[in-house]
Amino acid sequence: MKSFIKKLWVTLCRPATKISLGVLTLGGFIGGVMFWGAFNTALELTNTEKFCISCHTMRDNVYQELKGTVHWTNHSGVRATCPDCHVPHNWTDKIARKMQASKEVFSHLAGFVDTREKFLEKRLELAQHEWARFSANGSLECKNCHSYASMKWEIMSPAARIQMKQAAEKDQSCIDCHKGIAHHLPDNMDSSGGLIGKLESLAASTSYKKGSVLYSIRYLPLYEDDALKTEAGLLSPATKVTVIDDKSDAIKISLEGWKKLKGFGRVLNEDFGLNISSAALTKDVSQSDKFVKGFESKEDDQTGLKWQRVSVDLWMKKAGLVPDVQSIWLKPNRHIRLIAVSATPSQRKHISTPTPGPVCSTA
Repeated sequence: MKSFIKKLWVTLCRPATKISLGVLTLGGFIGGVMFWGAFNTALELTNTEKFCISCHTMRDNVYQELKGTVHWTNHSGVRATCPDCHVPHNWTDKIARKMQASKEVFSHLAGFVDTREKFLEKRLELAQHEWARFSANGSLECKNCHSYASMKWEIMSPAARIQMKQAAEKDQSCIDCHKGIAHHLPDNMDSSGGLIGKLESLAASTSYKKGSVLYSIRYLPLYEDDALKTEAGLLSPATKVTVIDDKSDAIKISLEGWKKLKGFGRVLNEDFGLNISSAALTKDVSQSDKFVKGFESKEDDQTGLKWQRVSVDLWMKKAGLVPDVQSIWLKPNRHIRLIAVSATPSQRKHISTPTPGPVCSTA
């Protein structure tokens, strides 16, 4: 047996004397095609939902969550499967992602996430890996299906339309705002219900008489006119406003803050030198003396940027405002902790619960 193997090896290593170069080239080409076909077939088999849920960790956890979302079933009948969102379409990026996924396979085989309890314990870390990947590539997988240019702005809610138009101008990454859209968020990151519902109930009894000082409990659309037809921007949560006029279901409010003089100055910030947004204005409103009144200007010594203190008078719907900012700070709710991260020092003194490190939006 040993001598046979030796003779076979010598034969295989011996230069061909009776086979033409053309035959060798053709044979190599056919062999290459067969290898590529087999490789690509195996690669595509791993890009199917069936392959993804063959792992019980995926099948019993995130796959079940996907079934309850619009990505699973909707009026158009278009479904997004696991690879549509988690495997890049570009070939080179796809191969790089497959190499990364080999570590995930190892983690499963090693038993790091083989139970529901272990998965939930690791959930935040796993989610952060995907969020970071989507942020790095500008949410390319999302934009393979969703295009800013194809959006019908007129059927969106006012708040969504204002935010989406601003995102479109910057070609913003979808994951910046849309975490938790296909799977459940990690514990303590879901802002739906809970305190927000209680604050909405509290806001229902708010008095909107002239001179009232009120605070927003969530993002609220702003308008140029009392008919609430022409959009003017978006008010940020926990922003202080003063009622200066009242008409039917609308109120005219005044808010003060600081804006950077570089660019269009569309973002109104809470205080000088602090990038803590109080409101985001449309381009037309930000450049209009009719709505924005400027006062003192100062230069930030650290950045060299010039800032201006301004007052903005706009209209909004009678909703989502409360008279006491402490009602926003007092509950240990994740949504309020999100606001607390971007609060001013004077606002933070009202917070009765510890504020964690940076958290992500769950819009």
